[in-house]
Amino acid sequence: MSIEQEVREAFAQDGVLSHAAEQFREREGQTQMALAVARTIDQGGVLVVEAGTGVGKTFSYLVPALLSGERVLLSTATKTLQDQLFGRDLPRLVTALGLPVRTALLKGRASYVCLHRLDQARHDASLPERGTLRTLAKIEQWSKATRTGDLAELPGLDERSPLIPLVTSTRENCLGAQCPQFKPCHVNLARREAMAADVVVINHHLFFADLAVRESGMAELLPTVRVVVFDEAHQLNETGVQFLGVQLGSGQALDFARDLLAAGLQHARGLVDWQQLVAGVERGARELRLSVGKQYPGAKLRWAGASPEGVAPDAWQVALDELQQAFAEAARGLDTVSELSPDFVRLHDRAQQLSDRARRFAEACPTGSVRWVDVGTQLRLIESPLDIAEAVRTRVLKSDADNEEEEGRAWVFTSATLGDDPRLRWFTEPCGLDDAEVLRVQSPFDYARQAALYVPRVFPKPNDPAHSQRVAQLAARGAGVLGGRTLVLTTTLRALRTIGDAMRQEFDRLEPVQRPEVLVQGELPKRVLMDRFREGAVEGRAGCVLVASASFWEGFDAPGDALQLVVIDKLPFPPPNDPLVEARSQRLESQGRSSFSDYSLPEAAVALKQGAGRLIRRESDMGVLVICDTRLVAMGYGRRLLAALPPMRRIETETEFDAAVAELGEGARSSDEE
Repeated sequence: MSIEQEVREAFAQDGVLSHAAEQFREREGQTQMALAVARTIDQGGVLVVEAGTGVGKTFSYLVPALLSGERVLLSTATKTLQDQLFGRDLPRLVTALGLPVRTALLKGRASYVCLHRLDQARHDASLPERGTLRTLAKIEQWSKATRTGDLAELPGLDERSPLIPLVTSTRENCLGAQCPQFKPCHVNLARREAMAADVVVINHHLFFADLAVRESGMAELLPTVRVVVFDEAHQLNETGVQFLGVQLGSGQALDFARDLLAAGLQHARGLVDWQQLVAGVERGARELRLSVGKQYPGAKLRWAGASPEGVAPDAWQVALDELQQAFAEAARGLDTVSELSPDFVRLHDRAQQLSDRARRFAEACPTGSVRWVDVGTQLRLIESPLDIAEAVRTRVLKSDADNEEEEGRAWVFTSATLGDDPRLRWFTEPCGLDDAEVLRVQSPFDYARQAALYVPRVFPKPNDPAHSQRVAQLAARGAGVLGGRTLVLTTTLRALRTIGDAMRQEFDRLEPVQRPEVLVQGELPKRVLMDRFREGAVEGRAGCVLVASASFWEGFDAPGDALQLVVIDKLPFPPPNDPLVEARSQRLESQGRSSFSDYSLPEAAVALKQGAGRLIRRESDMGVLVICDTRLVAMGYGRRLLAALPPMRRIETETEFDAAVAELGEGARSSDEE
């Protein structure tokens, strides 16, 4: 029996999937995608699939991949989906299909506790505050019982904890085979399990980190795999350019200095003047930061000439040279004691690499890349390619290689949002997939019945200082009726804080028992915010409003009555003064194309679609989407953006909005009483 026939039978109403998934029912779009994946696996090649929310794309690629009997690599954008695939979806399907399949989960180094660095942290006298010591004790206790060493398994560990970099390794500070904890190392154990598995679940960061430095073990793994699936593929380009570029930060320099001093005093006290070497690196990092002067925190300085804009070229070059020499001096000092400890060998490699990077940034930026400086408490020098197209063609697909093995491999790229045109050029062009087969599968949801879209026609313009206040008032009005159940998505961190504060003031007028809790991104760990929001109304208080930006526009899932109102403050156009955005726009203009039509608009359409996608997650969900940007109805390009959204019914007036929200509130109260 062919894979396609097996897939057809599996997705039939009474097939094996009906026993693997709750409330399974045959969906035409899901089967269509699964058959396309099966054909690609059978024949080899590249398939790009945009599968709308509710299609069930995970099963659509997993079932044919598992039934093929081939070795499979699955890559996701987020660790959350990675854990879901490995811990829930894969075991369920493997059992339902009755297949003898071994699965493995592989993450980057920063996800696993490093036993050697944990031991070092235990003896680190510079650890801050008592709370950090309590967390360290918790990690130590857990490390004795864990099998995987995956920090995601440790309850209550804040992903923002400053302790995590101290108890995990990086490529630069890992001692490799020289490490005293090499045998029980969790990273090595995960890699060995991945090499022995039939299906390996990784993430995009790990894939591109390996493509850049050939370090994660993927170099041995990928050639043995015949089916590769990238889920959440819309993040591939932005993830890829992070790793295919070059970075040098003052934070990196200070981390190196700290590790240099600790190892020097522990293993070779008195043999080298460690204090002097460390002082040189710290002084170089400080001078580089000072050469930039006072800048707005979060500023990105363009860097097209000898120095970033607004920075004196002479002072900049002197500071860069001083930092490069400090790294070179540290490397020379380490070279004299390298035989005493493997720590010194790794530190020497780090010093050499940092010295090379400083020298590279002192030279002109290569063609096809863009440079800028991120300014914060620390300074980051960044050189980035404009996209991953060339790397994908030559190093991933290897389309220029005369290799039968590469030709027979199946590549599947899928997401709910990959563009706003039939060829999905927003995704395929920067990813070097111009020749891929493209399939678009529509969502099965009845959006006209389940959801309404409201764009206020009388509203402050997006650049009006009163805009965020009005967004807060409108969102508070809806959330007050719903008892929370509201997500406000902002395009900037400044709007995030303004709207969060304003909504709290609006709710102060309500009785405490009726007052929704306002959760604001950044005030608590992301996982805590999501769990609290989904929990909704608890005894003695109303539900929640979540005001969020950036990462909450996608990947946040609150199905059912937990979320019924999504408010978006502005159209999410890419920031025109961002150096990468600017360079991409200039390249399009130089090709005779419109940077607005071919870049800014598609970017906004995809982001808007992602944000709107938070509202309806199941066939029983009901809700209202509000976009507080009059350009959507006043400007000609608004039609293109509206067309990219799900086909919701339109609300034209505030009165209709109030009625729609009131109806949702009544429905939610009825279901709560049941």
